[in-house]
Amino acid sequence: MATVTAAESTGPVRPLSALLRNRALGKLLLLAVAAAVLVPLADAQWASGLWPKALTVDLTEPLGTASDWISDNRDSHPLFLYFFGHISNAVVLSVRAVYLLLLALGWAGVTAAAGLIAWRLAGIRLALTAAVSIAVCGLLGMWVPTMQTLALMVVAVAFSVILGGLLGLAAGLSERTYRGLRPVLDTMQVLPAYSYLLPMVMVFGNGVPAAVIATVIYAVPPITRLTALGLRNADAGVMEAVASLGATGRQRLLTARLPLARKELLLGVNQTIMMALSMAVIASVIGAGGLGDRVYQALSSVDVGAALAAGIPIVLLAVVLDRTTGAAGERIGAEPTGSPLLRGWRGWTAVAAVTAVLALAARLSGSLTWPESWTVAIAEPVNTAKDWMVDHIYTGVPVVGGTADWAGHFTSWILDPLRSGLQGMPWWLVLLVVAALAWLIGTWRTALTAVLAMATIGVLGVWKPSLDTLSQVLASVAVTLVLGFAIGIAAARSARVEKLLRPVLDVFQTMPQFVYLIPVVALFMVGRAPAAAAAVVYALPAVVRITTTGLRQVDPAALESARSMGATSLQQLRQVQLPLARPALLLAVNQGVVLVLAVVVIGGLVGGGALGYDVVAGIARGELATGLVAGAAIVCLGLMLDRVTQPTERRKGA
Repeated sequence: MATVTAAESTGPVRPLSALLRNRALGKLLLLAVAAAVLVPLADAQWASGLWPKALTVDLTEPLGTASDWISDNRDSHPLFLYFFGHISNAVVLSVRAVYLLLLALGWAGVTAAAGLIAWRLAGIRLALTAAVSIAVCGLLGMWVPTMQTLALMVVAVAFSVILGGLLGLAAGLSERTYRGLRPVLDTMQVLPAYSYLLPMVMVFGNGVPAAVIATVIYAVPPITRLTALGLRNADAGVMEAVASLGATGRQRLLTARLPLARKELLLGVNQTIMMALSMAVIASVIGAGGLGDRVYQALSSVDVGAALAAGIPIVLLAVVLDRTTGAAGERIGAEPTGSPLLRGWRGWTAVAAVTAVLALAARLSGSLTWPESWTVAIAEPVNTAKDWMVDHIYTGVPVVGGTADWAGHFTSWILDPLRSGLQGMPWWLVLLVVAALAWLIGTWRTALTAVLAMATIGVLGVWKPSLDTLSQVLASVAVTLVLGFAIGIAAARSARVEKLLRPVLDVFQTMPQFVYLIPVVALFMVGRAPAAAAAVVYALPAVVRITTTGLRQVDPAALESARSMGATSLQQLRQVQLPLARPALLLAVNQGVVLVLAVVVIGGLVGGGALGYDVVAGIARGELATGLVAGAAIVCLGLMLDRVTQPTERRKGA
């Protein structure tokens, strides 16, 4: 009897690409039919295209009432006295204790501690970098603000690691908890940093407690995700061996799972530190103080020199913290180096002893803060250079034009037409386009989520400013993708280009969002174009890195096959590398959109307008209802953009 193979029994097997094309074609046909039916009906029902007032909910009065109630009862209601009040007091006491400790150590003790801790974790080169970076903060006259930011950072990171570690532990050990936390973490990581500020102001008021709590909430997702990932991906063979020895669940966790997840845990700490620093700077808008407050005040008065003097220490802190924690993670599991006498607890004892001696010496010399005679004022020369730029390259440059001309052309040729086009579209057509895009790239659930998020914006009554923000995001994303894909392709095809780009991308990816506003204000002054330029520069490194990685990970056998058939270098790129790197390119688009939105919103500080301005104005004027509605719209916009640009794989089988 002849046997029948699986291929014969099921007919010819179609390639996966053909199935995907057929599925996309089917979706397009259904969308065409739906558009032919729905568009005439919607046009007949809502000819004006404006969002119907009947579908708008005015939240100004209830939010204002809630805000007034909170303000009136913050000092008397049990919820604030015995819950939020204790949290606020704990935060204030913790930040104050760390700040006083830093001041007690003095500039010599803090500088030595930074260098010695970096030496213990990452080696001598980073130790020198850390010590010099901390010294530069004092040299620029920013010692006290740096200590304020560092104190807030230490407390926020400590709380974030504790909370994120516990959530990650629960998610790593429980499938049900993991599934429940995943959509929450997805949403939290999409939300712009600004959206965390107003709820905290509403509960805690302006000041350090609101800033620290907002920073903790913003920085928790990465440590939670990576802790859960490390615990869930623990080597099955090791876990089985430990279980066979009769170890209890607690023993398996402490002796096997956690040690095996050390790299993921340290990477989570690294990402938490970077996000906490970024948020701590942004939280200066609600009274966090420190370096961020100096930048915020300088930007408000367009004092580029003062903003740069405070921005450089922020960048230095970010680079030192990123390099130190990253290098510590890479050294896990490696052979120990250095003198055996300084390994383990002996080395940390030596660090503490040297720091204490230098701190005592600084106290005895009466010089705890950075000496005034050792400072260098850069604000005036920087402002002089900025004035020269305004006089010589801001406008009137032959042939190429000045930066003001570029900003004006970008605004009048791209931003204005795009805003007018979006705001001129009927609201129902916007929802149909969003649904179509989300469904084509994902599933009907993705489309439903995106449409509901966009419809919520209309219900909140901020349809037009949201479309203004959307126009800025789309224009910035287009520029980011053109530049990012071009640079990423060049880096993927040339090891020399990638090597030259690596340190630049490293620095740009560690800089907090706030800092990007400083150079664009110097070059373009204020307006929507500078906000878009800052967003492009902020999102560009991620797009370049993801594109380069995706192209480099293309199967070498496919490239070799194309070369053997005589394909040119350009043909290999177009017909092999780009199609096979499609998932990475889509991820680059998604990350570019999310990162651009984060900075476009902050661009409200430099004249970006739209939702960002409403949030800033709501905080500055105490109009929390205005700010909260704008913040909710930003959340919905970010959720919609994420769903529209992130493919969703259908889950089949069990």
